[in-house]
Amino acid sequence: MLQQDMFAISGPSPLVRIQRLGAHLRPSVFAGLEYVNPSGTQYWNQAVSIIRQAEAQGEISPGMTIVDWTYGASGIALAMAAVPRGYKVLLVIPDRISREKQQLCKAIGAEVVITPSCALPGEPRSCVNVAENLVANLHQAYFANMYEHPLSRSVHEEVTAPRLWEQTGGNFTHLFVPVTSGALVSGLGRWLKQKNPAIRIVGVEPEGSVYRDLFKGEQTTCTVPCELEEIGALWASSLWDPAVIDEIVQVSDYDALNCSRDLLQAESIFAGGSSGAAMYAALRAGAHLGSDASLVVMMGDSGSFYMSKVFNDQWMKEQGFYRKAPSSRGEITAEEILGLKSRKDLIFAHPENTLAEVFEMMKQNDVSQLPVVSYGTAIGSISENKILSILIENDEAMNSNVVGFMEQPFAVCQPHATISELSEKLQENTSGVLISLSDGRMQLLTKSDLIDALTHK
Repeated sequence: MLQQDMFAISGPSPLVRIQRLGAHLRPSVFAGLEYVNPSGTQYWNQAVSIIRQAEAQGEISPGMTIVDWTYGASGIALAMAAVPRGYKVLLVIPDRISREKQQLCKAIGAEVVITPSCALPGEPRSCVNVAENLVANLHQAYFANMYEHPLSRSVHEEVTAPRLWEQTGGNFTHLFVPVTSGALVSGLGRWLKQKNPAIRIVGVEPEGSVYRDLFKGEQTTCTVPCELEEIGALWASSLWDPAVIDEIVQVSDYDALNCSRDLLQAESIFAGGSSGAAMYAALRAGAHLGSDASLVVMMGDSGSFYMSKVFNDQWMKEQGFYRKAPSSRGEITAEEILGLKSRKDLIFAHPENTLAEVFEMMKQNDVSQLPVVSYGTAIGSISENKILSILIENDEAMNSNVVGFMEQPFAVCQPHATISELSEKLQENTSGVLISLSDGRMQLLTKSDLIDALTHK
């Protein structure tokens, strides 16, 4: 369709099925590519709407300076919407933001002010305070305040959500959304919950962000720095609406960034770290859902903004995030194998349990081996064969504590470990591998679990 100008571009974002990364999951998984628009970000419609509304209300006119603080993507969209219409744009950006986004803002014609990322909210050097001070001291300056502007949420409520509903026919059960200001997740949730309250709205943020604690009604713990961009917050935005959100989950830098790389190599989806976080959260949840579930993942930023970071092997290695891309033989992960198991809870022995108690646990749960766990840490293991050899030498040992007879602890792997990596561990004279989950729990995988996963495939 012929468009008269860039600002008239409209229509739903592409919605594509995840074929390979979700091949071993029972639910279907779809990616909503919200960044496929002129700006390469999820903020294009908001930026255009904010500029148009401000013009219509007489708040701005060409020649004025539009100021905002930004993590980069919103600033790119704002500059693209404003500079061609005759406005000066001044963007305040924390120094940890990728150089690609900083350079693109300048290339569009915006002036960029860099602030230290270590400056906390309320401090004079923080990006928010610097932006507000610039607005107060510049002649004919307008504060766009995109992260807090009501239009940022209403655009998703009035445009994005209805389009998603039309694309899917409303036939999805879960929606995973990266959370920064909460405008996207809250706007989508408000409209979709009216259409179908059963749709589960899941917000995704990095470890150290504030929303999960706030959602649970808990005291916000001390925030920690992360490398993920365009996701998470140090304080709650006025736009986030927990009443239309069912859950807030957190994803580590490691898992999010590697999922972004996996998306490019396995699905030809070139998306940034916030998109990788949302997709990782969906795949993690999908491992525990049935075939009647259908998951949609909103992806908000282009991978082209992170060539110096996420898609740079050297940077990933320096940060300790680098993971070699899994081969086709090793695509099944521990997380997915756990999702196929009927038993979800780890059966384990405490050091003070007697051999008789341990053997009874084995019989009741139909297992031949158990990890020995103390205060959440695996310190050893015990098997039926070991108990038999003990009793042959000393038939009175059944009343002795298992801690005196336990064998080496099982190897511990992360949920993203591939089946080939798990197999290698199981070849190292161990009969099981413990998987350390993000919530602090552990689960056990054995050779038979791996065989079941391969035959299920």
